[in-house]
Amino acid sequence: MNCIDLFAGAGGFSLAARNAGLTIKLAVEHNKKAASTYRKNFSFLEPKLVLRDEDIRTLSPDLLMREIFGEKLSCDLLLGGPPCQGFSTHRLNDAGVSDERNDLIHIYFDFVRAFSPTVFLMENVPGMLWPRHKAALDRFYSKGAESGYDVFEPVVLDARDYGIAQRRKRVFILGLRRGVQLGNLAWPLKQTHGSDVLRRTKPHLEPWAGCQSAFLPAAADDPNDIHMKHGEALLKAFANTPPNGGSRHASGRTLNCHSDHDGHNDVYGRIDPTKPAPTMTTACINPSKGRFVHPTLHHGITVRQAARIQTFPDDFVFDGGLIAAGEQVGNAVPVAFAQKLIEHIKPLLSEQKDGVKSRRDVRQRELA
Repeated sequence: MNCIDLFAGAGGFSLAARNAGLTIKLAVEHNKKAASTYRKNFSFLEPKLVLRDEDIRTLSPDLLMREIFGEKLSCDLLLGGPPCQGFSTHRLNDAGVSDERNDLIHIYFDFVRAFSPTVFLMENVPGMLWPRHKAALDRFYSKGAESGYDVFEPVVLDARDYGIAQRRKRVFILGLRRGVQLGNLAWPLKQTHGSDVLRRTKPHLEPWAGCQSAFLPAAADDPNDIHMKHGEALLKAFANTPPNGGSRHASGRTLNCHSDHDGHNDVYGRIDPTKPAPTMTTACINPSKGRFVHPTLHHGITVRQAARIQTFPDDFVFDGGLIAAGEQVGNAVPVAFAQKLIEHIKPLLSEQKDGVKSRRDVRQRELA
């Protein structure tokens, strides 16, 4: 079964698809450092994969379809998470409504029309469901109907509800080529893990996973075992912050910006390894941007630790330096979570593949 990955980033979705048994035929990623990471990690995994590190708006989906799939191959699954900064929940008032990056969800659909996948799966941030973005989302659904797809309502899924040791809510939109039926397959995938409170009424759920394994020692030669360097004031504050979930309030350090408004309570806080980690953002290696301090050591988390929380394997290396690597990790779809979703819908792909083969065999027998 064949797959393409748009806005591929470092390759979280691609790695998940490959782990689920699909072949990646095409990836598109404009950011040069992310594309470098993708190329280095996938060049030996998928030697025939085509990576286009160009602005997707300059590419012709129809030409790429003919170039990569030709007349005999078909696209079974199309993946992609268009850049989502325009939908960020951190934006105030109407900020982001006209952000050009929001229009990339429509470029995504140009590729859906050209490649005609059996299924497409799009990932984005919950902010895309805010009322101020309704026009952009409505246009996406209109394009879906015009292109011959039944597009399901957006669902917000939290990775920790599926055994991933991270609190991470994301929107997923599933589209099926018209005529393809879910049948007995449930969508969205039913959650398998839950909180102590939820498990009182749903005892079949397993407890949320802690992120302890992310903080095991890394290999001595791991190029991503790096963290930010901190000044003396921060080092002292971290030393005063209780281990395993301690807050900056306990550090004795008061910031000027908190004298009148004491918000953003998680910044400079330590991660509690017994619980799911906080959402790995594009600034996950910066303790000033969230609860990103090591559980016991006096520094921010390393790129490798953040990547483990995002369920990348340790042999997956991020290129471009500390800041760029952190951004790539934060932008990715958690590999293990994405793999669960792809494996869940994989029977649809197999069923369609088998159906096409059977019809072709019948036709060939008739012609003979």
